Amino acid sequence: MTVMIPNSVGPAELLMHYGTKEQCDYYLPRLAKGIDMPCFALTSPYAGSDAGAIPDFGVVERGDYTDPRTGEKFTDVLGIRLTFEKRWITLGPIATVVGLAFKLKDPNKLLGDKEEIGITCALLPRGIKGLNQGRRHYPNNSPIMNGPISGKDVFIPVDWIIGGPEYAGKGWRMLMECLSVGRCISLPALSAAKGKLSAYTTSAYAGVRHQFGLSLSQFEGVNEALARIGGYTYQIQASQDLALSALDNGENPSVISAIIKYHSTEKSRQIVNDAMDIHGGRAVMSGPRNYLTSMYNSIPIAITVEGANILTRSMMIFGQGAFRCHRYVLEEIYAMTDSDTDRFDKAFSGHVQQTLRNQARSFVLGITQGALTNVPQDAGKMAKYYRRINRLSAAFSFAGDIAIISLGGSLKFRENLSARLGDAFSNLYIASAVLKRFAQTGSPDSDLPIAQWAVEKALFDAENALVEFIENFPLRPYAWLLKATIFPFGRRCRKPSDTLGIAVSNSMCQFGETLERLTNNMYVPTCDPNIVEEPVAALKPALDAIFATQQLEKTLRKAHRSGELTGISPSDRLDEALEKGLITAAEREQLIEARKLMRIVITVDDFDFEMDDYNHDPFDSKLFLAR
Repeated sequence: MTVMIPNSVGPAELLMHYGTKEQCDYYLPRLAKGIDMPCFALTSPYAGSDAGAIPDFGVVERGDYTDPRTGEKFTDVLGIRLTFEKRWITLGPIATVVGLAFKLKDPNKLLGDKEEIGITCALLPRGIKGLNQGRRHYPNNSPIMNGPISGKDVFIPVDWIIGGPEYAGKGWRMLMECLSVGRCISLPALSAAKGKLSAYTTSAYAGVRHQFGLSLSQFEGVNEALARIGGYTYQIQASQDLALSALDNGENPSVISAIIKYHSTEKSRQIVNDAMDIHGGRAVMSGPRNYLTSMYNSIPIAITVEGANILTRSMMIFGQGAFRCHRYVLEEIYAMTDSDTDRFDKAFSGHVQQTLRNQARSFVLGITQGALTNVPQDAGKMAKYYRRINRLSAAFSFAGDIAIISLGGSLKFRENLSARLGDAFSNLYIASAVLKRFAQTGSPDSDLPIAQWAVEKALFDAENALVEFIENFPLRPYAWLLKATIFPFGRRCRKPSDTLGIAVSNSMCQFGETLERLTNNMYVPTCDPNIVEEPVAALKPALDAIFATQQLEKTLRKAHRSGELTGISPSDRLDEALEKGLITAAEREQLIEARKLMRIVITVDDFDFEMDDYNHDPFDSKLFLAR
């Protein structure tokens, strides 16, 4: 979070786009070097997701102030007197420069001819008279620097408006344009990190941990959860990579940013839940050896910030996309606003013709499963998925047109319908991103199962969203038309099969190329596995040792079951096996080391009775090394 805010959703992004030369020259070098720590104060007790309803205000007037950065005093300057109360402000307690959003009023028309100027963004340096900061929230027991900020009668010069006085009242547009950049970078990156850590640790733990004489990775229920961890992590990374390529090209993908914010955080919730389930008791005991709890606790934070997920799904993805991306809708709205009937008739005629073309295309592709559509020449085994995307894209376009034409303006109040159209659109984007990632990484055969799982799950979810949209569409004749056109032979997409899920799980547990690419750039400590505070360091050595001794362990279990080994404890049976020539002395040491590493991996923290301190030497308290 400390890195994320300055680099994505803090004042720096606003300054780069809108700041005056003086503001940029002063703040950007200091922010880049870490001399200043920024925050952005938008949400208030009365306006969370509904940021446009913030009650915080500023009044244009003349006054005096002292610049806390230099100590210099200024008198009778044109400025703004602010009153505000903000909550949930990340980095608020330690910020040295506060980006503030407020509604600006100019009752004396000192800036122009308007009294209600609108939402405005300004920069407040720490220490300005009247600014209160320093107290902290405690978001779900996560040590994130987050807290309230408030101010009463805080006077600042108008030159502290981001972009200067000419940008007064343009804050909402500035926020919407820059917030999409942060949504593409920050929360998806955190979600990808959670996916990578969960994939790495859970794949290893499933191979190390044994129950009923088998490793967890040999249970189909565990395979199913591991496949979700891997497949969703692949989806998250693919979706963000595609969005970031748009940012690199200077685009501002506001709809796509909403898609990946919602879906990456929701999928990371499922990923971490699955990782917790597979780890079992290992994951629910808090302490320095638990590498999952902090992620688990922070998930609701990511779900909530930068637009609550429920509203992002039900109001933003299709709601914004329909207006921003549709060929005719915006033109129709502008024509109605200008009372231009000729312009409206032309746009509406084009809209109807497009709908009829989409209907015909959707019907044909629904019958042929997209067989007649073009795919990349090097698509190979993934060609069928390109065709299914083409088919569902036509179906989505037709469903969206029918919704807009038949429901009109009331569609924005049908949030569940909008959400399902958003789900269809989102999963088509995710499926496309998965295919692009697979192609860009060279279409390796070892990644084929995980890429197929990721794209099949996205296509199933897209089709399922369209089915639920049709089932719940209130105008039934239109629903019947949609069903007959889009699904002439019923549903065509299926969930990833059990066989495919097992293949994904096996490829991850082998710790080969697939997992290496999936967890690329993840930090893995290589220190001594005996260090209590570095539990991840023991996972790979333990897994390697267990793989290397699995045949020896099988020999010992067989001898024990047949009665050839009669020792009571595992160590007794090891000595007996050595005496009877079942293993060599070197193999005995190899088995002891593997069992020791397994014990280190499965060890959880314990504390003194008052819970003041954890056990700093938990590995010496073991009674025996069992297998």
